[in-house]
Amino acid sequence: MKRKIYININIAARVKRRLAKTVEKWQSLPVKWTKEENLHIALIFLGYIDNDVVFDVCRKIRKATENMEIFDLEFEKIYLAPDNNNSQEFRVTGKASEKLKNLRETIEKELDIFTAPKKAFSPHITLGKIRKEKWKELKIKPEISEKSSFSVGVESVDIMASHFEGGKNDFVLIKSCPLK
Repeated sequence: MKRKIYININIAARVKRRLAKTVEKWQSLPVKWTKEENLHIALIFLGYIDNDVVFDVCRKIRKATENMEIFDLEFEKIYLAPDNNNSQEFRVTGKASEKLKNLRETIEKELDIFTAPKKAFSPHITLGKIRKEKWKELKIKPEISEKSSFSVGVESVDIMASHFEGGKNDFVLIKSCPLK
């Protein structure tokens, strides 16, 4: 059996609550909002992985993170991605982080999926996905660009599986790999 595997950074409950409260003003828009408990910082999407390989993936990610130090990420803006004219997602984005870029590259190298160094890596949290057909029907498309200043402590990297049941999609924690 294969599962959809993600490498994420989970965020504190207080930050999740704050973000859920922030998007309440846009609830009438045709957006499938991310459930509060599923808000996270996306790091790497691995795709569908066989169950018998997931243990090895967890071991390699643990090895990649064991000497990485805890750090903070600064977030600054809520916007439509990729832009207001081609909206696909509501996101909150942060400042590019050299430590986050190094963490991602270290994990990619350990998993043997590293292709080339990246110039920068800016964190983001997907707040919701645009419902394309209903979005097209809007007479006036909103322009979203709002400051949202907060920080997130990166203390671990989590291997998550997407779990779809009863019409609901949730993330299930497989393994948490703490930083030092």
